[in-house]
Amino acid sequence: MMKAEMRTIATAYGEGRLHVRRAKSPIATLLLSHGAGRGVDAPDLVALAGALPGHGVSVMLFEQPWHVAGRKVATSPPTLDAGLIAAANSLRTQTPLVVGGRSAGARSGARCAKGLGARGVLALSFPLHPPGRPEKTRVAELRRAGLPMLVVQGERDPMGRPDEFPTDVIGLDMTVIPEADHGLVVPKRAVVSQAEALGIVVESTLEWLIRGIAGSS
Repeated sequence: MMKAEMRTIATAYGEGRLHVRRAKSPIATLLLSHGAGRGVDAPDLVALAGALPGHGVSVMLFEQPWHVAGRKVATSPPTLDAGLIAAANSLRTQTPLVVGGRSAGARSGARCAKGLGARGVLALSFPLHPPGRPEKTRVAELRRAGLPMLVVQGERDPMGRPDEFPTDVIGLDMTVIPEADHGLVVPKRAVVSQAEALGIVVESTLEWLIRGIAGSS
């Protein structure tokens, strides 16, 4: 896997970092930010950044300023949106743009993508509600996105099982990772191995991008 190019991104809330892996002849660009508990080294983000450039998709992983600064707790949603917008505005790409991320990054992507001129949203482990609090639903963020969206969700995600997601959100596709939790981690004796689970993330994302995003450009 090629080494990522790293760029500093100035935001209103401090400096973020953009970890860039470019495809040689890109057909799409994927901009993803991380969740509240871990940075851009999350296994699903690493898997996508490692595999997709070889299939014509440039991958940009945005590390939020709070994480760059070494803080342990993520800052508020508006600061995350500001960081993602700054990262998107720094890009110079002629290919269709897809915005998203994992967990808190997925929420930010859903909120910001349309305003950034993106063609779609990739939501890895979308936190539909806090654990054990289904009444605190964030389904409105899914509905307001207004773009094609792929949600990749663990079957046992305590922040939103696949069967909790509404079926009437226009443009929403879902990939379910069998037995996986919010981190898309599967038990040792699951029906799929951890490597196979990450393979599902990569393959479903690539198929969705080619079929629905790059293929319609």
